[in-house]
Amino acid sequence: MKNSDFWRSMENEFGSRYSHVLADSMSLTELDSLTAAEALNKGVKPKMIWEAICRAQDVPAERWLGVDIEPKDS
Repeated sequence: MKNSDFWRSMENEFGSRYSHVLADSMSLTELDSLTAAEALNKGVKPKMIWEAICRAQDVPAERWLGVDIEPKDS
């Protein structure tokens, strides 16, 4: 998962505004109480952060992969 995929998943699940509030304010006990933003800045893999948020927020496992994105026409 790339950073852009992380943010797309966050925004799809939590909305464009709340996803950033959540990333900046929620301490993730799985990640030594870092926020998602802090963890990203420290180089923690985005997938690891995303899954920690999903568990902390009780996101159903079937939504962890995010929404399907249509490929762009070349």
